[in-house]
Amino acid sequence: MTTTTTPTRALMEGSEALVRAAILADCRFFAGYPMTPFTEVLEHFAALLPDAGGVCINAESEIEAVGMAWGAVATGARAATGSTGQGLALMQESFSEATLAELPLVIFNMSRSQGDYFQATRGGGHGDYRHIVLAPQDVREGVALVQLAFHLADKWRNPVMIYGDYLLAHTQEAVSVERVEFPPLPEKEWAVDGSRSGTGRSRSVTPLGVTKVGQRHFGQEGKAQYIATKMAYVEREARAESGFCDDAETVVVAFGSPAKFVKYAVAQLRDEGLRVGWVRPITLWPFPVDAVRAATRTARIVGSFEISSGQLVDDVRIAVAGAAPVEFIGGVSSDHSGFGLGRLLDVDEVRERIRALHEGRPQPPVPGYEEFTYEPAPHQLAPTPEVTP
Repeated sequence: MTTTTTPTRALMEGSEALVRAAILADCRFFAGYPMTPFTEVLEHFAALLPDAGGVCINAESEIEAVGMAWGAVATGARAATGSTGQGLALMQESFSEATLAELPLVIFNMSRSQGDYFQATRGGGHGDYRHIVLAPQDVREGVALVQLAFHLADKWRNPVMIYGDYLLAHTQEAVSVERVEFPPLPEKEWAVDGSRSGTGRSRSVTPLGVTKVGQRHFGQEGKAQYIATKMAYVEREARAESGFCDDAETVVVAFGSPAKFVKYAVAQLRDEGLRVGWVRPITLWPFPVDAVRAATRTARIVGSFEISSGQLVDDVRIAVAGAAPVEFIGGVSSDHSGFGLGRLLDVDEVRERIRALHEGRPQPPVPGYEEFTYEPAPHQLAPTPEVTP
């Protein structure tokens, strides 16, 4: 992909930059319901989309928002919706339906931490489906990945999620929002735009495998098989980057905003002579298994740093495939509001957790959370008896 060569740098909030990138990618419909830290994305769409000839609707709930976006994208328009994890939970049925109907919907997830990893990569809907999930590390990369999201959505006729967070949405950076040029894609012959009404050749989009007369017929099971075999091709879109891994004894895997802190901390430890490295998945699905495996080939231990109780670590263990032990070195950490990322996401804290992993020491406690440790009751520690028929 290439970018235009007329950069104009300006200081702007991440939410605004992401929205401007979406408009450059020809997004012309957006519907959402306000929920921090996603609210500003909705506000900027409302402010900027009408001047581009588009429509933004502040829906009465997340369910109505995804339904409106579903309808818009079915007409062939580039359309999007979004929320934070709690709001996206309400949209899961429609997300799975959109995937099975092969609708290229783009989803903005401005999450409150990284505890939505399972939701984003596994989903809470029905059927065998997957979303492409892109995780920018900062606003500048977000501008490029938002435009990539619309391209990949149309390329594969599959929903694509931008997995952000409070920092991505609210941090102000001096950025240049430039149009990214991608290879041309075929016309959307599948779009239900009314142009064939009354011709006997009208179109339909459906997750059910039923079709109009004269169109290819899948049936319910056939459509499920068709989507499942399609996903193997979509896995080719896996993306990642790594650093200092050629001789690393310890490698840390991290994604999104926290990855920038990990990268900086690893560089500091390298300056101290420690053989540590990092690898960053850019796509959370398809997970970059080959890249993670290659980056950890010399490692005697691998760490998963994430702001959650440990979710990314499952995919890291699958990728490493037992070649080295994988330890979770992140933790639950938020600010006083519960919306932002907390004290654990401090480069000094990150560096000491990586150092402890490298030296084989126990992880230091998460700052401010020492007293909130679950203590099981006696009946929970007692063994559960076997049950026989």
